[in-house]
Amino acid sequence: PSSVTSIGDNAFSGCSSITQITIPSSVTSIGNNAFSGCRSITQIAIPSSVTSIGDNAFSECTSLTQVTIPSSVKSIGQNAFSKCQLLEKINIPTSVTSIVDGAFYQCTRLIKITIPSSVTSIGNNAFSKCTYLEEIDIPTSVTSIGDNAFSKCTNLFLISGKKFILSQ
Repeated sequence: PSSVTSIGDNAFSGCSSITQITIPSSVTSIGNNAFSGCRSITQIAIPSSVTSIGDNAFSECTSLTQVTIPSSVKSIGQNAFSKCQLLEKINIPTSVTSIVDGAFYQCTRLIKITIPSSVTSIGNNAFSKCTYLEEIDIPTSVTSIGDNAFSKCTNLFLISGKKFILSQ
């Protein structure tokens, strides 16, 4: 109901039969593991009232194909969308300054990612095992890229925006 202001830790974790959820515009935060393992949810519209998405909030939502993250969101927790294996598109808003560890780990269907110029760091395993990922645009604002950030992205062929110096 619209009286809810936050969705707590583990609130709907493991509710594998939920197919659809409407988050009211009164909600400002989504807790850790809030929807983790909700394997039947296909779409999520996060309202513009939400400012934070907790760790593992939507991890293992294996049927999730689309999510809209509004510009009100300032932080996306570790592994927030990890193992969302059917997620094809994600829009990272300019309000986000860091893509934390494992945020999109094993989102195997992601094809292209544009990281906004507000982001200064990409965490460990942030996009690891995104096997369909072909293209990523990394802005010059990014000053650190964590360990294995793009490991096992076997189809990645175009990295643009950032000048990389590789050495052996």
